[in-house]
Amino acid sequence: MKRNILYIAFLLMVSSLWAEPFFTHVKVNNIRTLQVRVADNPLAIPVIELGSDQLVRISFDEMSYEPKNYTYVVVHCNADWTRSSLSEVDYLEGFSSGIIDDYAFSTNTTTLYVHYQFDVPNEDLRLKVSGNYAVVIAQDNDFSKPVAVACFAVVQSRVSVKGTVRGNTDVELSGRYQQVDFEVETSGYEVRDPFSELKVTVQQNRRLDNMVTNLTPTYTSSHVQSYKNNKRLIFEGGNQYRSIDFSSEYTYGGGIDRITFDRTFYHVWLYPSEHRAGRGVEQGYDVNGQFLVNRQRANNVDVEADYMWVHFAVPTPEPYLNGALHLVGQLFNNQIDEQSRMVYDFAEKAYVKSLFLKQGGYNFQHLFVENRSTRGTLQPIEGSYWQTENEYAIYVYHRPWGERYDKLVAVKLVSQ
Repeated sequence: MKRNILYIAFLLMVSSLWAEPFFTHVKVNNIRTLQVRVADNPLAIPVIELGSDQLVRISFDEMSYEPKNYTYVVVHCNADWTRSSLSEVDYLEGFSSGIIDDYAFSTNTTTLYVHYQFDVPNEDLRLKVSGNYAVVIAQDNDFSKPVAVACFAVVQSRVSVKGTVRGNTDVELSGRYQQVDFEVETSGYEVRDPFSELKVTVQQNRRLDNMVTNLTPTYTSSHVQSYKNNKRLIFEGGNQYRSIDFSSEYTYGGGIDRITFDRTFYHVWLYPSEHRAGRGVEQGYDVNGQFLVNRQRANNVDVEADYMWVHFAVPTPEPYLNGALHLVGQLFNNQIDEQSRMVYDFAEKAYVKSLFLKQGGYNFQHLFVENRSTRGTLQPIEGSYWQTENEYAIYVYHRPWGERYDKLVAVKLVSQ
């Protein structure tokens, strides 16, 4: 009964406060390191197969040493991440809400925190349909003021996708851009009108600012929907992500000048980020903007990894007047907002940013966003090259005539 009351109250709140699309983010300062990942595969995109034994693991830290009463509600979403019209009984069995009672206190850290985690599905709920899902997390059952939102997808593979990434694009040959081409094979699965029934989304390295949605086929046949030579599928190649690893307080890798301790916090001082435009693609391995929590010689990194202040700097003679510089990567869940925005320091003649991050390895880049724009470019600082290795995720949704929700019928990853 209590769970039902919570869900009804949540639905009333959603109707008025959650008309906008859901996206993964933290809404309060005391929550850190929100992660949404496939259990036992932390670098995989958060997508699981319907009816499989795969789990989505959601975790975060609360920056105190007193456990809090956190609860969650699972919401089914449309392809555009707005709440779908399905009722709770349509998309799950069990309870849509739950208490987050799996928590542990940090140990041997200078910063005290409580680590929380839970899985979806779990023994209290089973997901019945494919599509997008948002998990809204609140303290003391106050869903009018959620503390975080975690998004993932469930796929029921019904069609196949074949894709490639090429440097010879429809606007430039072997230059700054990459073009994604793919086909959706629908043999054995009925799609009467691919132009109205299929919704296709393409993401580059999980970024949201340059995500392409509502794609329609370039041409179609009875069983193959082709998305080729589409200028909307031309992306900046960008550059390899910059990488730092401060999983040890004493030994550290490239990009880090020094690590100091001020009797309260550790500070990770990075070498200033050099401008890479015009220098060619950077050589080396990256994980396309992801991060991994880690502390060397720790038995349980979830509670033994410490928090450190990490100091970023980008030397620039003068501030940009026509836009802002942001840090991009999964460390901000790829959000472009005030939290990711760097500040120009006139004394240092550099854009600077200090972040309180959990120990581990991180990828990041510097993204320039023009005033009044929501889409960034890597070209001013990082440069852009067709040879760069990028990961593209293709999501194929299907809503037949008369259906009330968008089925996720394929997810395909393609790389340069």
